[in-house]
Amino acid sequence: MNISAIPAVVAIGVGAVGAVVAAPVVLTAVGFTAAGIAVNSIAAGMMASAATAGGGGVAAGSLVAGLQAAGAAGLGTCATAAVAAVGGAAGYVSSLFT
Repeated sequence: MNISAIPAVVAIGVGAVGAVVAAPVVLTAVGFTAAGIAVNSIAAGMMASAATAGGGGVAAGSLVAGLQAAGAAGLGTCATAAVAAVGGAAGYVSSLFT
């Protein structure tokens, strides 16, 4: 490996791990909790908007439904891989500016 590539590889790793670790914290912070959507939270606002747009209910498979499922049960394997990929990409992009 070219030694000049090491900072980029480290940034990718830190970004991937950081994103996977941060995802559950962020979900809880915005109101997608294991006990359900927190009252007066960003998640509650999203749910209200989705329910209004959906004629009174939140559609299965919608963004709000997916985030609530992740908040309640944690990220599945595919979601964890996707979050890690996005975090790794963000880490790589950040390495271009150092």
